Amino acid sequence: MASAAEQLAANLNFGAFAKADALKKRIWFTLGALLVYRLGTYIPLPGINPEALASAFNNQQSGILGLFNMFSGGAVGRMAIFALGIMPYISASIIIQLMTSIVPSLDALKKEGEAGRKIINQYTRYGTVLLAVVQAYGISVGLEGGTNIVIDPGLFFRITTVLTLTGGTMFLMWLGEQITSRGIGNGISLIIFAGIVANLPHALASILELGRQGAIATWVILLVAVVAVAAIGFIVYMERAQRRLVIQYPKRQVGNRMFQGESSHLPLKLNTSGVIPPIFASSLLLLPATVANFTAGQGPSWFNTVVALLGHGTILYMLLYAAMIVFFSFFYTAIVFNPVDTADNLKKHGGFVPGIRPGQRTAEYIDYVLTRITVLGAVYLVIVCLLPEFLISATHVPFYFGGTSLLIVVNVTMDTVSQVQGHLLAHQYEGLVKKAKLKGKRR
Repeated sequence: MASAAEQLAANLNFGAFAKADALKKRIWFTLGALLVYRLGTYIPLPGINPEALASAFNNQQSGILGLFNMFSGGAVGRMAIFALGIMPYISASIIIQLMTSIVPSLDALKKEGEAGRKIINQYTRYGTVLLAVVQAYGISVGLEGGTNIVIDPGLFFRITTVLTLTGGTMFLMWLGEQITSRGIGNGISLIIFAGIVANLPHALASILELGRQGAIATWVILLVAVVAVAAIGFIVYMERAQRRLVIQYPKRQVGNRMFQGESSHLPLKLNTSGVIPPIFASSLLLLPATVANFTAGQGPSWFNTVVALLGHGTILYMLLYAAMIVFFSFFYTAIVFNPVDTADNLKKHGGFVPGIRPGQRTAEYIDYVLTRITVLGAVYLVIVCLLPEFLISATHVPFYFGGTSLLIVVNVTMDTVSQVQGHLLAHQYEGLVKKAKLKGKRR
């Protein structure tokens, strides 16, 4: 028999949405915050020559700057006040996560609950400021090294650039936190999502225009559309996939009452590492091309050979990309999920896996299962990320959504939709409680 929650979920409709005033306020707040973000991506840095910047950026799109420009919704190409985007915060969060598994004091803070989480968040903010300052200074120096990009180069330009870009990143971090607390969905993820999908209409129009001109065959465009829809369905299926370990709890006595043993599940996601492996792998592989673009091909001959071998569509690029995704899948899963801590928590609450001794044996069993499903998760990431690369090299279609961006868009959409459903469920529960109270008063 379906539970009450399942029955309510089945009855969710637009009528329930129309009555959920609190949810509508959250959605409007989220849309307004994202609109502010999009407006900021069009406000340029002071002292920049836009024409010279556009000319210089066209030569850098094959490098890591092109990746960051996609995540920032074109802010890097326009060198706007949000050019750094939210990436320094993401990098600082990853660094802090890595350090919690290495530094004992941070690991202790992580186990202190809400108080420890607040301190770790504060450390993350400090790290964000530091990374933003370093990256902003590097951008200012790089802009001054370009041809006629900076109108009046010098110390004043560097200071204003560092302050502006760092302030833009901190504002976006604050805006993301406001969306999370007062809006709907995860604010940081939605900001990245908005940046990625902002240029999607232009990309689709470009592909259709190439088809109209005869540069791309119609069947190729249809093939790309079918593959994109199939890839989205595949991502949704794999991201929802779980390996559920049965957890049994023994009988317990509370006062004079005896409670029967209960069973639950420990869900292990197939893709525990999320989108971090593709981001790391693509960033490292695009780094040589970025350096080569900045040096204008004046580097050593061996370096130019390496850059040529690591070009998009080459066999070496594909192999290294796949290998790095697999490596970072296992590496980041080991960072974010600790089987020993999970086994200890189960033991403290009296839970155990049937047939497995609590404690060390349970930790080994969880690690064994996690390793096996991580293999499947890594293969899934490799397929999703390499499929666009094969399409680009085979059909020469400017496929806008790479594997990383497609994963981010689908994951953020799924998370936001699930939160909307959660708010609707809560609203319907409140309605049922009010009706029950009114019936009780009438009686």
